[in-house]
Amino acid sequence: MDVAPTYEPNGKTAVLLHGKNFCGPTWNATAIILAAAGYRVILPDQIGFCKSSKPVLYQFSLQQLALNTYGLLTTLGIENFTLIGHSMGGMLATRFSLMYPANVTELVLTNPIGLEDWKALGVPYIDLDITWATEAASNYTSIRSYEQATYYVGTWLPAYDVWVNMLNNIYHGPKARDYTWDQALVTDMVLTQPIAYEFPLIKPKTLLLIGAKDNTAIGKAWSPPAVQAVLGHYNILGPKVAALIPNSTLVMFPDLGHAPQIQEPDVYHAALMGWLEG
Repeated sequence: MDVAPTYEPNGKTAVLLHGKNFCGPTWNATAIILAAAGYRVILPDQIGFCKSSKPVLYQFSLQQLALNTYGLLTTLGIENFTLIGHSMGGMLATRFSLMYPANVTELVLTNPIGLEDWKALGVPYIDLDITWATEAASNYTSIRSYEQATYYVGTWLPAYDVWVNMLNNIYHGPKARDYTWDQALVTDMVLTQPIAYEFPLIKPKTLLLIGAKDNTAIGKAWSPPAVQAVLGHYNILGPKVAALIPNSTLVMFPDLGHAPQIQEPDVYHAALMGWLEG
């Protein structure tokens, strides 16, 4: 999606990268705020997700997704931009900024995954067919249960259902087989391609927006209890990673989970726009 500024353009572009259980449209509220502030807003669906192609054979890597995004922006004639990523999109935005630092004027990471190396902390590797079967078994109940516990700290509003239904429809749509296989490959990608060791190399000024009650960790579900206990502590990971990134600013939301931009959009957008316009 390519959203024009609502009023007077400010000459800037914001690129918003979605997470694994999300699509471009889940950035809807943030896109409206940015467009009203004068930004052109680009919201791509990554390969294997939502309305983009779902290839049966594809090498999923953060580098490849970054290259795809760079190619899209080059085709649109966009050279410099504010890059905003959430969850897996934050992990991807970090890799993008490491690959193309001259193009990213500001980097915003919202509860990014990859703040720790899960495999180094003891998450066991599992066969892709097992991951695929788990993805294929997803339904409304399992998706909502996970999102309620992780994204919204046990709370629930009817408005959240739109995103559960969006995801459930893809899991059970005409491309379900290809989609679930691609999602298994994406899980393998984020587990085996850590960014945790490269935060000191980030060049653009960076804003970390962290819901402190987030507990997301890839592989926690199939890890031994002792490993589960040490994973996904965003209240600790946020300050730790902020200290590693040069020229970074950290904003913690003490009572929010993995999706602060959806759970408390007014609070989230006040922090985001205050930093961008400060």
